[in-house]
Amino acid sequence: MIPKLVLELERVRDIPADYATFSGVGEPTLASNLGQAIELVKSVLGLPVAILTNSSLLPREDVRQELGQADIVVVKLDAPNEEVFHMINRPVIGYSLDEILQGIIHLRSEFGGKLALQAMFIETNKDAALEMARIAEQLSPDEVQLNTPLRPCAVPPLTLEEMSSIKRAFSQHRNV
Repeated sequence: MIPKLVLELERVRDIPADYATFSGVGEPTLASNLGQAIELVKSVLGLPVAILTNSSLLPREDVRQELGQADIVVVKLDAPNEEVFHMINRPVIGYSLDEILQGIIHLRSEFGGKLALQAMFIETNKDAALEMARIAEQLSPDEVQLNTPLRPCAVPPLTLEEMSSIKRAFSQHRNV
């Protein structure tokens, strides 16, 4: 994979950008060579690296160490409790919500870069905004990003009024 990545990076080297971002189809932390890929991107493009993760593997120390090479890590949190976590994320196997939250807490303490928390709100979790805001305070991210789906998907987006109400629930956080 790395030789192919080098070719792709060479192809886009002269395109102006603020960051090189690992996101999109698939979970970046599943890559066993994530740290190597981050270093390669930094050396070839000379750009800071951002990683968008669904947070599912943050309980693993090796994953957190690899993420430590990034400049920005955006962690995802869509649920305040195990029940809502299973309704939204439908994990087949893996870690509990509490284990994931502990992984985010460890990442926060170990990571020297910028940590952002991304929360996607839909009908299922919109009434849990206050609980999620309290969790966000405990996680202490540098930034909180509140979203609702805007691209076509299985669930409709929330209204502007609903999102404004959710933003008010996060009013104690300094950077929403």
